[in-house]
This record gives sequence, structure tokens and C-alpha cells, in this order.
Amino acid sequence: SVRIGGIDVKDYKLDSLMKNISMVFQNVYLFPDTIENNIKFGCPNATHEDVVKAAKAARCHDFISALPKGYQTVIGESGATISGGEKQRISIARAIMKDAPIIILDEATANVDPENEAELQKAIEALTQGKTIIMIAHRLKTVKNADQIIVIDRGKISQQGTHDELIKQEGIYADFVGMREKAIGWKIKADSLA
Repeated sequence: SVRIGGIDVKDYKLDSLMKNISMVFQNVYLFPDTIENNIKFGCPNATHEDVVKAAKAARCHDFISALPKGYQTVIGESGATISGGEKQRISIARAIMKDAPIIILDEATANVDPENEAELQKAIEALTQGKTIIMIAHRLKTVKNADQIIVIDRGKISQQGTHDELIKQEGIYADFVGMREKAIGWKIKADSLA
């Protein structure tokens, strides 16, 4: 079972459960509204100053301010006028505004362009301070410093521990790390392509 505060999540009312959780997904959904309202979605009564504070923490204030209408810029569902990393940071600002004690990051850094990755990592750090984090990820860099890594295989927990503990065990985790390290060392020889 999954428990929050010792209570099975199945025993919570949906509204009560959702008040305790903020989610940042790989594929960000932005509402066809202003950037400010997209950020305020987690906290509709927030002031403009609150929104700016969250945006600064999420490292998106500068690019928002550079838009023609700033925080009042209307973006569509796809957020076509901004990059993937910028959409992610708006999503993180939304989660910062909500200030839930539990954060679920579902492959939140998977599709981010290199130019935005450093800023996104700083935004995630701002979001996760003093929170319980559930991070779903395949990238070693994303999970390596977690307090607890849980390896799921065919819907069941196959391994559990820190990176240092799991790397010493035979199993999926050490195999995955080994494959990643080999892949990093791969090189294509120009003469083999001729």
C-alpha cells in the first residue's frame, strides 16, 4: 500500500489527497491562458508578487519578462511560443505556488534541451527543498543522489537502496549503470562508415 501520514491513500478523499501532492510531468500541459494564470493554477488567490517570486525560484522570470506582454502573455495548450525547458520551469513555478508537501517528478528532465538543463535543475532544487520527493526517472544523473532508489521490474520492487548500495549488488541497477558507462565510451570511427 501507499501511505501518507500512516493513512492508506485509498482512504483519502481525492480533494484531500491532491492538496498534498504537486506533480511535474515529462509532457507539460499548459492551459490556453496567460502565463501568470498558468502559474497561479495551483494557488488561484495568489498575488502577482507571489507569482513573480515563484517564477524567480523556478528560473523562469527572465524569459517571461522578455516576452512582449510578460506575465500577461497568452500561451496555448502546446506552449508553441516557448521551449520545452521553459514549459517545464513554468510547471515547476506552478508546483512551487501550490507548496504541497509531496512532489512527484515524472521524467521531468527527460526531454529538456541542453541549454535549459542547468536552469531546470536549479528550479527543481528550489521546488524540492523540505519536501518528500517521488522521482520517476531513467536517467542515472537524475536519481544518483536520491536517499532511496527503488528499482521496479514487471510491476514489483526488485531492488531498494542508495546508489552506492545498489551498485555493489548484482541486479538490474548495476547492469543499467554498467550499460550506461559503456555507452558513454562508445565512439564511431570515420573509416568504418565508408
